Amino acid sequence: MLDETIIIETPPLAYCYSRIGQQRCISISGSHAHRIVHGAINVWSGELVLLITNVWDQITHQAFLQLIRSHWRGWRIVLFEDRGSPHTAADSRELAAALDMQIRLLPRATSELNAMDQLWRQTKPQALANRATLSIDDSAMQLCDHIFSLSPRERLQKAGVLSGNFWLAR
Repeated sequence: MLDETIIIETPPLAYCYSRIGQQRCISISGSHAHRIVHGAINVWSGELVLLITNVWDQITHQAFLQLIRSHWRGWRIVLFEDRGSPHTAADSRELAAALDMQIRLLPRATSELNAMDQLWRQTKPQALANRATLSIDDSAMQLCDHIFSLSPRERLQKAGVLSGNFWLAR
């Protein structure tokens, strides 16, 4: 499964403590800095590949496809992706075929089918919420470090693969 997530400079607050009746001051820089974290998870083993980029376009998607192929050399790779334009671009599809990777596009508006999307949903709040953004690159690395600190089984569990209701059964 393959998906991307956007890291923005000021993470959303999930929890914030202050005295009753007093508002908590939250500093906002006004910057629109962001990073894209690309991820691919093996739904059988929990192993994953992550890449941080400044943009999400055909070029970065194609670089990620090459990274996936170099990581899983010799494997038969079938990638499940959403229908984002970098995924469906003709050049991206041609590169995937040249790299001997099969691409399966998930139906529109079905993020619940993408295990990588579910992993982002479970880990971003834990890794980033309620922490001041010292630098956007540090925040992107915090997310990656948090995910890599999980065991493969924990990754699969957070991605919903081990739920018993996962749609892609062996």
